Amino acid sequence: MIAIGSDHVGYEYKEKLIQFLLKNGKPAVDFGCFSNERTDYPIYGLKVADAVASKTISRGILICGTGVGMSLAANQIRGIRAVVCSDPYTAKLSREHNDTNILALGSRVIGLELAEMIILNWLDVPFQSMRHQERIQIFEAARN
Repeated sequence: MIAIGSDHVGYEYKEKLIQFLLKNGKPAVDFGCFSNERTDYPIYGLKVADAVASKTISRGILICGTGVGMSLAANQIRGIRAVVCSDPYTAKLSREHNDTNILALGSRVIGLELAEMIILNWLDVPFQSMRHQERIQIFEAARN
């Protein structure tokens, strides 16, 4: 199960990406927002991050205009490693090397088809724990 959330700028993308995920056998839980009426992105970034950090959901996807605001909000929560991606290669390496658990996308930066390719790359790549686990532990220790 994947948590997904957006602000008003990413709302339409979110709705389309939920359908895309379902078509690809990857059900999503919608954490809002639920319209394109102006709202504040940290509300939804933190909701998704809390769900992922509590391990009730394994990974999350966040959408705003650039992805930056959402990633900043999500990374405030201990245990979250959110990444902004605008290409499939970065998405792939963020999983392999950094065990990212939240993907942030910019609806004003990338097209929908590219967002779909990024998501599939990110979801289908495992973390290479033997090689990179030590770095994750350094991240976690810094948050204490």
